Amino acid sequence: MQERHVYDMIVVGGGPGGYTAALYAARAGLDTLVLEKLTAGGQMTETLQIDNYPGFEEGIDGITLGEKMQAGAERFGVETRMAEVVRAKLAGNVKTLETDLGTVYAKAVIIATGARHRHLGLEEEEQLVGRGVGYCAACDGMFYKDKIVAVVGGGNSAAADAMLLSRVARKVYLIHRRDSLRASKVYHDPLMKAERVEFLWNTTVSGLTHTEKLTGVNLKNVQTGEESDLALDGLFISIGRAPETGLFAGQIALDAQGYIAADETPRTSLPGVFAVGDVRTKPMRQIVTAVGDGAVAALYAEEYLSGGTV
Repeated sequence: MQERHVYDMIVVGGGPGGYTAALYAARAGLDTLVLEKLTAGGQMTETLQIDNYPGFEEGIDGITLGEKMQAGAERFGVETRMAEVVRAKLAGNVKTLETDLGTVYAKAVIIATGARHRHLGLEEEEQLVGRGVGYCAACDGMFYKDKIVAVVGGGNSAAADAMLLSRVARKVYLIHRRDSLRASKVYHDPLMKAERVEFLWNTTVSGLTHTEKLTGVNLKNVQTGEESDLALDGLFISIGRAPETGLFAGQIALDAQGYIAADETPRTSLPGVFAVGDVRTKPMRQIVTAVGDGAVAALYAEEYLSGGTV
């Protein structure tokens, strides 16, 4: 019977935090595997232009940056496997990860699964994805050149989506349930001055109208209760993200929002299991903070594997 191979470390998720952890682990001589179900880069692959990651004076797109991070880690011997983890057993000295391509084992695991887009929960929302309903303006905005679109949300992601779409679409409605944006001040003035952007304050989307594709939305004013219809070619839902932690619920501690409870070490409640990037509790979720998480997690994982303490 063939003896099972046990990696020193398996990283679940190939985003910036995951590949940084893998890079540092491999440079420390650890036998390291990255499991990624889609493509290198994680959520940043949805971003056409990244201007706040140091070292790229003209900025860089998320897909290219993800590929560079993967190549940099693999240069030092990191193995990448395009596989989705479907079940995890994280207790004990050897952790077991069942994937759609088979089962793998590791002495330490770094969780870098990120977060997914939150949905409005409207009837037929799922069926209209790709047919007028979307969650990534950077990915799909060009499909709506000279068309009428709306963005739902009031945070940074919604503001950024509205600005991006205003350079492409004929008209952009920004629909927000409050009377002011929650987005950072850096977005306020450009949005207010954008000729193609119109704000619909104190408003929620209560329904979708469609044939084979989206044709519009039903709106409701949260103050007056007044209902109205708005004809649209596209609707981008940008109301935040939910952490991808379902696989680990019941095994490691999560906070009230479902994020993995991990501090700056970033150790979890289970020995030998660490969480990095958007999946863990933290005050700021950016590429640079995920990268920092990855480097620190690799350090603590190395200490754990050596039997030492930090």
